[in-house]
This record gives sequence, structure tokens and C-alpha cells, in this order.
Amino acid sequence: MPELPEVQALVDFLAERTQGLAITAVELASFSVLKTFNPPPQALEGAPIDGVHRHGKFLDIDADGTHLVFHLARAGWLRWSDQLPTTVVRPGKSTIALRVRLSDGSGFDLTEAGTKKSLAAYIVKDPAEVPGIARLGPDPMADDFTLERFRSMLEGRRTQIKGLLRDQEFIAGVGNAYSDEILHVAKLSPFAIAGSLAPEVVDRLYAALRDTLKSAVSTASGKPAKELKDAKRAGMRVHARTGEACPVCGDIVREVSFADTSLQYCATCQTGGKPLADRRLSRLLK
Repeated sequence: MPELPEVQALVDFLAERTQGLAITAVELASFSVLKTFNPPPQALEGAPIDGVHRHGKFLDIDADGTHLVFHLARAGWLRWSDQLPTTVVRPGKSTIALRVRLSDGSGFDLTEAGTKKSLAAYIVKDPAEVPGIARLGPDPMADDFTLERFRSMLEGRRTQIKGLLRDQEFIAGVGNAYSDEILHVAKLSPFAIAGSLAPEVVDRLYAALRDTLKSAVSTASGKPAKELKDAKRAGMRVHARTGEACPVCGDIVREVSFADTSLQYCATCQTGGKPLADRRLSRLLK
């Protein structure tokens, strides 16, 4: 799933390529992808693009006050074409869920692989009308996301820090991959209780959060959409690297599996050398 750094790179990519252009058509190949019905897709036809923005993991194209907002979810992606085919996209014929045509003949498709369909698009007058955006927590890259604010957000939280970092109502934009990376940099167990962290650990976690995301945004910046997935994978230290050597200490990267996902960590760097127990136990092996 694309997270804050990849979504920001897609925003920058689209902003550069859509400057001065207008939307000429929005074609639906999957009617379930569009979660709103008013305004209709036709409301975007002929609308000049005024800007492209990010809200957490949501992309927002502002076209003359009407917003096309989309969330790529786990298996969705954006595929750009300098020259789109002239044929109208047909339902059920490919992985394409939605196509946006622009006034110079270019445009993009929103695609989704697999059978579990979570890709979501919205056409709204105000991005805050999108339920997921309305519930978002603060953006960790914002200037007002200070150490003091982060410290106050953690106070009294009886939640494991891994889950809290992934909670979009707590912090916007961080998902499974970057939470693994942040916790590795912070040398912190994913099962640590957020409200029980010592002040110096909170300081270290805040620095790891900001530095990891800033570095990932810098790495992704300027890359075309088709290269972002590979760039993300290449930059991971522990996420999706089970069985490989930790780049810091050389220990083996370990994994804890859940029903539909998993986390990766280094026991030497993060848990005092003790492998983590099964997630259902939520404690260290003795």
C-alpha cells in the first residue's frame, strides 16, 4: 500500500504534469470504485486543474472547486500515459477501475489488482466530505507537528505503538511498512505501550518518525509513478526483509504474522535480543 512518501511523490508527479490542463472526461470501468453520486463525474468535464494535494494517504485533484479524491488502498495504483488510447475504457476488461482524460491527450488510469477491491474514489465539493479525510489525525510532516504535540498525543495511550502509528486518526499517512521502519530506527519494540514510553524514548521515536519519512519523501521525489513501488522496496531496512541481515547489527530480521498482514523487526536492535511472541500473546518469549 502506498504511504505518505509515495503518495506525496504521486501528488508532485501529477501537479507537474497537469499544470495548465483541464479534465475532459472521467470514465468508470468499475462502478463500485466511485463512492459518491453527487456531483456526478460529468461535473469534472472541462474543469481546469487548480492543484493537486495530499491528505494522509488520499490524493486530491482540485478542478475548479470540484475535487476528485482517491485512496489507492492495498492493491491500487496510478498509471500515467502521455497519450491515452482514444477508445473508451470498458467495465470488466482489465485492471483499470477509473480513467481520467486531460485536455492535451494525456491522463491516467487508477488500477487495482486482485479480487479484494478497496480502491476508492470520491467526487466532492469539499475534501472534508470524504469520511476518511474528516477523521484524519495530524500530518507528521507538518510544521506544527512538534515534539511537544507528539508527546501529549501519546500520554495515557494504553495501545501498542505499532498499531498506534498505523492509526490514521492518530497520525495521517503512516502504514504497515513505514511503521516498521520508524520503530527500527527508534530501536523500539512494536509491542511497546505508547503511554508508558520514557521521555528520552519519545524523543527518539519522534526523531525517527520525522527523519524516516523525510528521507523517504526525498528518495521518492521526482520519480515517475511507475518507479515508486520499486524505490520503496529498495529503501526498506527491515520491512518485508524477513530472514535477511539487519543493516545495522547483522542479526536476522524476524517477523510476526497476523491474520492478513505481518510486521518485521530486529530483535537485537529493538527488543533486547528477545524474539517477539505470537501477536495474540502480545508479550516477549521467555
